[in-house]
Amino acid sequence: SQELCSVLEKDHAKLQIAKEAAEQRTQDLKKGELQKMQRALPEKKIIFKGLTVNKEDTNSLILRPLIRYPLPGGSALITFEEAEVAQRIIEMREHTVELSCGELEELDQCRVRVQAVPMDILLPSALEIRMTQSSKSILVSDLPKLDIPKEALLDKLELFFSKTKNGGSEVDSRDFLEDSDHVVLTFTEDGVAEPLIERGHIEVPIGKGKYNVKISPCMSGDISNLQLQPSRCPRTVLLLGIPDVLSEESMRDALEIHFQRASRGGGEVDALAYVPAGRTGVAVFVEDRG
Repeated sequence: SQELCSVLEKDHAKLQIAKEAAEQRTQDLKKGELQKMQRALPEKKIIFKGLTVNKEDTNSLILRPLIRYPLPGGSALITFEEAEVAQRIIEMREHTVELSCGELEELDQCRVRVQAVPMDILLPSALEIRMTQSSKSILVSDLPKLDIPKEALLDKLELFFSKTKNGGSEVDSRDFLEDSDHVVLTFTEDGVAEPLIERGHIEVPIGKGKYNVKISPCMSGDISNLQLQPSRCPRTVLLLGIPDVLSEESMRDALEIHFQRASRGGGEVDALAYVPAGRTGVAVFVEDRG
């Protein structure tokens, strides 16, 4: 039994050494991957002024909705300054709006009945994005601020990166990223982007100077999961069934006058949009920060 114990102890020691070696390799791999990711990210200088109250909030993604909603003909959207007014108008359901009779021939057409309904829109409650790295494209950043047209700068970059001696190849397209000074270069063939990304930086001659630019992976995101939930606009009311009996401007004025009157259950109007019958419109909803 002593021999068996001795064998087991040796096996245990070997397993322990193997385990520690495996853990070390895992840490080295993670460290290498982290360093690669850090090299891959375009640099951006940030000055933080303020306090972080909750640490768990630092990694959260903030979604600010920008919803485009189709509006049918014969409808209007009214946003009141107070949510209580909108709720009151919705509870009344049907409203009789007096019109200016200057444009109408028959007196019985001087009033129209419209229906007030709540404005419900779908907002994202959960969003998952799958990031993929392009095998043909690179992101070029840290570009110099030069007094030359953007097209001229793109020409210089394409000329440099199209040469094999610079590690490049034939360039298929070149574009400035929207709202940034970064350029996306796409090559016609695979296998060119990765070695350039590994280099991280490269010196590019532009005009009379040479500038050290940063090369990063070009990432694209596809929505892999999107969950929506209905949300009611607290200050906005949708009016339906508006007949096309006045000009667009006159009908808008008549609706605003009617729904501003406290005696009709209304209140101060913040915004009003009217879509005449036979036409369509698009309403844009943004986050209410008031």
